[in-house]
Amino acid sequence: MFKKILIANRGEIACRVIKTAKAMGIKTVAVYSEADAEALHVRMADEAVAIGPAAARDSYLVIEKIVEACKATGAEAVHPGYGFLSENMKFAEALKKAKIAFIGPDPHAIHAMGDKIESKKLAKEAGVNMVPGFLDVIKDGDHAVKIAREIGYPVMVKASAGGGGKGMRVAYNDAEAKDGFRSATAEAKASFGDDRIFIEKFIEEPRHIEIQVLADGHGTCLYLGERECSIQRRHQKVIEEAPSPFLDEKTRAAMGEQAVALAKAVKYKSAGTVEFIVDGKRNFYFLEMNTRLQVEHPVTEMVTGLDLVEQMIRVAAGEKLKLKQSDVKLKGWAIEARVYAEDPLRNFLPSTGRLVRYREPVAGSSVRVDSGVYEGAEISMFYDPMIAKLVAYGPDRRAATQTMREALDAFYIRGLNHNMPFLSALMGHERFAAGRLTTGFIAEEFPDGFHGVELKPEALSDLVAVAAVIHHRYELRAHERAPHFHANGSAVAGKWVVKLGSEKHEATVAETAAGFAVIADKKSHELVSDWKLGDVLWRGRIDGRSITAQIDRTGTGYRLTYAGALADVLVLTPRAAELDRHMLVKQPPDMSKFLLSPMPGLLVSLAVKEGQEVKAGEELCVVEAMKMMNILKAERDGTVGKIAAKAGDSLAVDQVIVEFA
Repeated sequence: MFKKILIANRGEIACRVIKTAKAMGIKTVAVYSEADAEALHVRMADEAVAIGPAAARDSYLVIEKIVEACKATGAEAVHPGYGFLSENMKFAEALKKAKIAFIGPDPHAIHAMGDKIESKKLAKEAGVNMVPGFLDVIKDGDHAVKIAREIGYPVMVKASAGGGGKGMRVAYNDAEAKDGFRSATAEAKASFGDDRIFIEKFIEEPRHIEIQVLADGHGTCLYLGERECSIQRRHQKVIEEAPSPFLDEKTRAAMGEQAVALAKAVKYKSAGTVEFIVDGKRNFYFLEMNTRLQVEHPVTEMVTGLDLVEQMIRVAAGEKLKLKQSDVKLKGWAIEARVYAEDPLRNFLPSTGRLVRYREPVAGSSVRVDSGVYEGAEISMFYDPMIAKLVAYGPDRRAATQTMREALDAFYIRGLNHNMPFLSALMGHERFAAGRLTTGFIAEEFPDGFHGVELKPEALSDLVAVAAVIHHRYELRAHERAPHFHANGSAVAGKWVVKLGSEKHEATVAETAAGFAVIADKKSHELVSDWKLGDVLWRGRIDGRSITAQIDRTGTGYRLTYAGALADVLVLTPRAAELDRHMLVKQPPDMSKFLLSPMPGLLVSLAVKEGQEVKAGEELCVVEAMKMMNILKAERDGTVGKIAAKAGDSLAVDQVIVEFA
């Protein structure tokens, strides 16, 4: 077994690998860029080596620097994580040349599966179900139209070297096929330096289901069940679960056997994933093979009881797998939610900044959190905006979903925007509960984007009761400490008016032996909790139901977060509530004359100057953050008055860039 390994990755990925290595008694080496000098993976590792500037191309992606770090520290092997260099054949070859073990597949397997056209040819030879398509290179737009007609619309135009949704277009007619070929070619060349394009049948009502495979160097190759990854946004997965609510045992076995056949065809060694597209009749077709550990691997670990990183390390060390296919049993259900630093109310634009407050749900047998951050850490603009992976487990899908909802409620993050309200909305969606998933789920259910969560009447009633109890307890303490200053009697009588938005709810609070009794809007509730003044989480039971709500004080009021919804609450005495009716409502300022930065990031370019007339739709500037280029355009005709920022400036969210005359 290896004595020391280096992890050629960062963030939660590196932390995940380090945890397993430590459990195995293996020393770890972290590498880090200038931006990651204080990162958690650096702190967790036994040693750490600086490898260059913040940009990944100058640090994490430089093969020579990783090899040098191995030699300098005496690392015998490298785990690439599941990004950066994990599927880079040249990296695996460089390590082999330096006599350093690669904790992953051999270079030939990476090469075979890395090319989409070649991988499909290999899959076909291995007897794997294929989507009808043309696997040779498309010559031009007219050739694309001819092929599309032969296959039958709709078709998918795809870049051979593509990934992450780049170089992909769906065409429903000749014009779209021709245009899709042109745009996909240009995008593929710009993103990957490879403009080869192929065309295949576009599967309607598709599900994205993948099979986890595990193989050693002694001829053993297993499939470890499937993962449902259909809930995606911009071709990026948001929610994953194992097993799939759609597959039956027959289909699972057929998919698993074909995945193993493909892995054996390329003499695969290590953990890997074979991705399939599945239609509504459970017909499945090969999509691609990822020759690495996947982001969503924890759900497989939860239902199989296996540590995939440990298995990868043992295989790389030359050990034989101790499992047979008959030993692989799927027990229970696991769901993973990707927690990102992004603003779901602004079309999921990245949100960089500091984690001012960060508190994860309590981990245990049913909750797992894979993260690479800590309270006070910085979410950098240079890397992927993932904060953590939240995994919930239960004996069945319903229980796992409920555990996930409760864990999301208990996940407390302040200082930047995050997507947990959206994740809560997904968990509470009736279509998700029914398991009616497709890759178009988000686009279909949120066609106009995400605009927040509306509380159901029961949840609204819960918040009113919680707010009344919280405020009552604060006022009781104030009354006890200074009775002469709090002599209005409401704190003692427990009579309050809870203002939630524009609605007012009368509430009476009384202490009981078990907790508090609340009468709100003529309905009685029993509240039991060990909540203490100052706690940011209210955990307890309301009428026997378990709930967790987040509490932030906002001057004289409170901001409560529950089930993904935000509610600003003001708790008043009856007299103050009467006077509140006469208070003027402060109107938001008119910002229509300003171009504001929609996200924190770098102002890459300005396309206008002061005094310039612009037309609606004309480009004004480009803002970049976390691998995302955001082109800002004029919403209407106008004249540029003042430019408040220059190219190269780092912008805060809502910072003024241009003021119009």
